[in-house]
Amino acid sequence: MPKKEEVKKGEGKKNAKKQPSRGDAVRAAAAQAIEATAGQAGLTRERAQQLADDLVQAANRFRETLEELRPAGSDELRTLRERVETLEERVAKLEAARPATTRRRTTPAKRTAP
Repeated sequence: MPKKEEVKKGEGKKNAKKQPSRGDAVRAAAAQAIEATAGQAGLTRERAQQLADDLVQAANRFRETLEELRPAGSDELRTLRERVETLEERVAKLEAARPATTRRRTTPAKRTAP
């Protein structure tokens, strides 16, 4: 009779291997859920990347606009002053070199009555 008990014990081990445990069932369900959402995750990742790119572009446009609106710095003002001084000198030289001619006024021709 001990042989029958041994056979039954062996069969019980085989049956236990065939039936999944609760852990196996949970793992299988989790794997199915991951597979089902894997495609959606790719789309979500692409959309998130697109939104991040849009945000970077908007930030760059904002920065450029601020750069255009900011007042001139001291270096820029110094350069502008130097250019104005140079132009003033050139105008003064041109005015001094121009001969002081006076225009002769001509009188209009007299009209004769018909």
